[in-house]
Amino acid sequence: MTDFPAWLAPHVPASARHPGLAIAQLGTAQTLSRGGFALTSPAFGSGEPLDPSFTAEEEDAVAPPLEWSAPPPGSAELVLVVEDASSPPAADPACHWLVWGLAGQRGKLLEGEVPPRTGKNAVGNSEWLLPAPPEGETRHYLFQLFATDLPLVLMPGAGRAELLASLQGSITACAVLHATFTGSGDEDDAGWEDDDL
Repeated sequence: MTDFPAWLAPHVPASARHPGLAIAQLGTAQTLSRGGFALTSPAFGSGEPLDPSFTAEEEDAVAPPLEWSAPPPGSAELVLVVEDASSPPAADPACHWLVWGLAGQRGKLLEGEVPPRTGKNAVGNSEWLLPAPPEGETRHYLFQLFATDLPLVLMPGAGRAELLASLQGSITACAVLHATFTGSGDEDDAGWEDDDL
């Protein structure tokens, strides 16, 4: 696996620089934030922790809300890839969400909204994979948004490798948003695990 690209390093903390990240493979210095293209969330700032309501620590957890600015003119579709950048460097980053079919314009996904098309995450289903780090361990999650010049012709349920292959050479812009989450050892969690098993 190649080294982490120098153009991306200033935008990603050292602990989240996995060389296999989608944006490290597909993005370039020219496409990153091109034309002001940006990805944000009303629920957390870049580098901030995810609320437990978006993780495995809460029973009714859902995907966090996301918003993005308009991509460059000529962008046909937007694709979202969320990966665990704390994955071992020798392996591909664990994929938490693959979303495509988003209109190539300014837009958003509401908290818990079901996107138009989704692919298989690291455990093989098409939902938001709830972050669940071990107690006391902080993991880094990279939300990566890509604008493409052609609509994707992927079947729903496609995997990460298929998605990345279909994006090769078609990226008009990309944006990145970083979040963390630390596994909790709260007393609140200690009691229910045995009862529920």
